[in-house]
Amino acid sequence: MTDEPSRFFEITIDPDQTGLRLDQFLGNNIEFLSRTRIKALIKDGQATLDGRKIEEPNYRVNEGDEISLVIPPAEPPEPDGEDIPLDILFEDDHLIVINKPAGLVVHPGAGNWTGTLVNALIAHCGDSLSGIGGVKRPGIVHRLDKDTSGVMVIAKTDKAHQELAAQFADHGKSGILERAYQAFVWGALQPTFGTIETFLGRSDRNRLKRAIVKESRPDARQAVTHYKVTKTFGGAKKHPAVSLVECRLETGRTHQIRVHLAHIGHPLLGDALYGQGFKTREALLDDNAREALKNLSRQALHAFFLKFSHPETEEPMEFSAPLPSDLAELNKALKNA
Repeated sequence: MTDEPSRFFEITIDPDQTGLRLDQFLGNNIEFLSRTRIKALIKDGQATLDGRKIEEPNYRVNEGDEISLVIPPAEPPEPDGEDIPLDILFEDDHLIVINKPAGLVVHPGAGNWTGTLVNALIAHCGDSLSGIGGVKRPGIVHRLDKDTSGVMVIAKTDKAHQELAAQFADHGKSGILERAYQAFVWGALQPTFGTIETFLGRSDRNRLKRAIVKESRPDARQAVTHYKVTKTFGGAKKHPAVSLVECRLETGRTHQIRVHLAHIGHPLLGDALYGQGFKTREALLDDNAREALKNLSRQALHAFFLKFSHPETEEPMEFSAPLPSDLAELNKALKNA
């Protein structure tokens, strides 16, 4: 048995979340758990409302409800290989670069011991990946949120792991590392390019969220995002309904882009965690764009570009991935609006 403790989450229902199914609400707020796993936990009596068990996944939540969910420790402690298809952009004896689809969790954890990128990598790489960077996260030097798609590099040797981890820790200050994302956000950013620099920490209201905090907080971490608007869609000429923004990271904090863009008043389309208050903005879109957004079912964020130095040859390596089909459909619908 694993000695990992149970995890406990407590979330208060916001007004704009009233009426959601309990499993949908928890799925929107606990991104590392699959909907199937959440339903199983609810039916197992792990969800409570104001201390009373709720065992129906279709229970409709109400404003002010205090929902608690217990995630018991899971097994096995060491992930197994699984035959999960990978979109491989490059591979040699030292590393592998993939285009991660939205919905794929990067590494196993409470609630997701199977079906992760790590499970796929273990099956693909075999014993060569074993133990590199830790048992539960072999080869992982950086990660993307479950519902963020795009380019990732994974180490296949200890040396590659150490070298790549050092590059990501340095954030490109003394090397060539670059990470760039495409984000569809609400409204028109003014100015159309700039830098967002804050300190991020855990939200006091919702443990699953990150928030802008004071530098003096013990958990405060500096976060720097550079952005520029590359396209606007719909609305009046000076007041577009949606903007396509390119973001380049100088730091790599959890949810950094999502928090930063919401902080300046332009949250990502489809972001149920940080953009709840912008649900009414959907009325600004035409029918086709609203349908494309409805079909998205995730935040509109894609890691389209990654540049780093090869850990063995020191040669510059650049990789890019086009918008995946769901974001491409959204882009097309917005263009035609």
